[in-house]
Amino acid sequence: MSRRLILIRVFAVLAVLTGINYVTWRWMDSLNWEAWWIAVPLVLAETYSLIDTFLFATTMWRSKERESPQSPPTGTVDVFITTYNEPIEMVMATARAAKHIAYPHETHVLDDGNRPEMAAAARAEGLGYITRSEDWTDKPRHAKAGNLNNALFETDGEFLLILDADQIPDPLILHRTLGYFGDDEQVALVQTPQWFINVDEADPLGSQAPLFYGPIQQGKDGWNAAFFCGSNAVLRRDALMQLGIVGYVRNLQDSTDRTLRAAEKLLSRETRRHRATPELHKELQHLREEVTGARHAVTSGEPIADVTYQLHAAVNEASGRLVKQDMDTMAEDLVAIHALPVQRDAELGALVIDEVGLDALTTRELSPLAAVKSVGALVDALRVDRPDEAQPIQPLATISVTEDMATAMQLHSMGWRSVYHHEILARGLAPEDLQTMLKQRLRWAQGTMQVFLRDNPLAKRGLSAGQRLMYFGTMWSYLAGFAAIIYLSAPVIYLMFGVMPVNAWSGDFFARFLPYFLINQLMFLVVARGIRTWRGQQYSLALFPVWIRACTSAFANVVFKKPLSFVVTRKDGRESGTLPLREVWPQLTAIALLILALITGIVRVQLGTADGVGTLVNTVWVAYSLAALSIVIQALRYKGPAAHAEEAEGTP
Repeated sequence: MSRRLILIRVFAVLAVLTGINYVTWRWMDSLNWEAWWIAVPLVLAETYSLIDTFLFATTMWRSKERESPQSPPTGTVDVFITTYNEPIEMVMATARAAKHIAYPHETHVLDDGNRPEMAAAARAEGLGYITRSEDWTDKPRHAKAGNLNNALFETDGEFLLILDADQIPDPLILHRTLGYFGDDEQVALVQTPQWFINVDEADPLGSQAPLFYGPIQQGKDGWNAAFFCGSNAVLRRDALMQLGIVGYVRNLQDSTDRTLRAAEKLLSRETRRHRATPELHKELQHLREEVTGARHAVTSGEPIADVTYQLHAAVNEASGRLVKQDMDTMAEDLVAIHALPVQRDAELGALVIDEVGLDALTTRELSPLAAVKSVGALVDALRVDRPDEAQPIQPLATISVTEDMATAMQLHSMGWRSVYHHEILARGLAPEDLQTMLKQRLRWAQGTMQVFLRDNPLAKRGLSAGQRLMYFGTMWSYLAGFAAIIYLSAPVIYLMFGVMPVNAWSGDFFARFLPYFLINQLMFLVVARGIRTWRGQQYSLALFPVWIRACTSAFANVVFKKPLSFVVTRKDGRESGTLPLREVWPQLTAIALLILALITGIVRVQLGTADGVGTLVNTVWVAYSLAALSIVIQALRYKGPAAHAEEAEGTP
């Protein structure tokens, strides 16, 4: 164990222990219950921060600094360059660089925009060009994940190097990464950093993320939880195909089991209702036994296509016999069949069971024919033996607007391993204006929270305890927006109105808070080892409206099926020539309120109506918040290289 890792562990333990000491005291002895409406939210925010400290300390506990792979590079490789609407010259610059990667490979441009000029440019360079066929017209597209999944079935390389349209690869990128797959046959993913050439060292938009593409990914790597970041990564085709097949089968099995159980329940009820009519009772009893047998057959592993085909035939035979009965007493109930609670989800592209609708159907009083027809329609929705009903296998996860983390988590849950290789092997373009950056961060956060709500890592089968915490830690970080609201509000309320969230600014407060705060900062310094982390700390607070919007919109998407749009990040200059003040009005409002509160607090001290120690503490607090939020002002004024080039050319 290295000295640095020992030091990290010492500070990690001290940070967690001092944090527990402080937060326990806050809950037990310091709450001002007369102002519970701000006191309780503040201590909840501090508890959130303590959990965040614990998750960060756990991440760094096994930080892994890898040597180069031992095995030589082997295997066939397809290089995928994903694009939708990026400038053709940008895509071609990446494609030409990819073509000249030293290791033998095939380069393909994956054009989801289906542009004839893009196809012509790629073919003129002797590159592969892949776009979606007309068969995708009525299918869910799944944005980038769908683009990659489509290309997987058009190529056959053992490994895939995935590059965004702007990421220029190093000629040795495959030589430096392929060996990991030879070192360990269970490695499914090798991720390298994303690095941007169009931002300077100051980087007011915070695009470089050196703490994430470094210590954090190395920490996750120690727990076998370094995850796919969408680009600059090499993946094993066999792992992705296994993932797609297993996901397809699991979805089908779950949907089939739930639907057959509902059909069994419906027929059991109808069988009891018609005991007085021997012929109907016998018919319904026989069909219920057929459904029960089908469910047991699926559970025991018999092919679902065969089982549902045979059951569908049995239902048709029963319907034929029942249709000879008096149709007048049955016709009204047939309308229930047209509102089935089993359908294809427009976003996920898979069978989705409406549990409420299914329960309603099983409790609705139906005529015998309507009951049998309903069962038949349910079974028909499950059939996979017809080509027009077959669903495409989706190797890359499609449960989120960002496919990367979800795919990695699925791979880890199936026993595959990942590697983080800390060497810059591709250089790309970051957003050049605040508006574009905000859209990018929103998409990342929305995608992460979609994964959290649809496939919570804490409850996911197959993940180790460490992997659960690593994925949960990333998702937890996006809840920071709610804590930030409290951290910004509390000092304003105190300085302007004198409302204290604690009983007193006593020696106990300083004796507990200062060690916790200082040790946290020292832990960051040791972890960062010279990396500038201030920009990341600024944006963790300054982007609070983005994090809140991401959480609420992801919740609305998952729970209420409200669609999320996928926005491709612009890499060719500013979104518009105007300042996006509407995008940052919450931050600007917070800045104004903090300044007003600061002035008010000073005036109240001069008038003798405010406590000096409390005002000092909150003044420091406000100063820190203003320093963090000031990055929004810098970002508003920032002009990237493309904007400067336009000005130099005299472009309006």
